[in-house]
Amino acid sequence: MEKEEKERKQFLVQQLEWFKKQDLILEEIEFKLLEMKRIAQYVANDNLTSLENEQLNAQFNKLKSEVHLLEKQLHSIVH
Repeated sequence: MEKEEKERKQFLVQQLEWFKKQDLILEEIEFKLLEMKRIAQYVANDNLTSLENEQLNAQFNKLKSEVHLLEKQLHSIVH
């Protein structure tokens, strides 16, 4: 019985660690999505020069790529 309890506890600890990693990745994704939203709102509400548009577009696309990489990490973590 004691062996089963230890195995169960170890399994639950592993599950907890898995959820913590998932949560951290989701927090990073949320942060980047909020930044993307701020950029989109800023662009929509202001008259910007073409240079400013290019810079903000580059920043937006960088964040987009980072979100995609994080999503891959999220799906690659197996429990």
